[in-house]
Amino acid sequence: MFMLQEAAANAAEVAKNTNALLGAGIGMGLAIIGAGIGIGRIGGQATEAMARQPEAAGDIRGAMILTAALIEGATLAALVFALLFKVL
Repeated sequence: MFMLQEAAANAAEVAKNTNALLGAGIGMGLAIIGAGIGIGRIGGQATEAMARQPEAAGDIRGAMILTAALIEGATLAALVFALLFKVL
């Protein structure tokens, strides 16, 4: 009887770990996809803005780099949180 209880507890632990890995993988994938889309849109819109107003290219470039860095920071935080949830 004790062996059956131990086997059931072990199976529950394995299922919990599998779900944690699946959730972490989905979370990391969504974070990377979102960051890629966001940074791609920033680059495209900045290029368009520089083509329309070449004299403001320096200001646009600075704003673009700052925004891309903020998106990368948020993405890195999302990846760290997903990895932490995987471990717990």
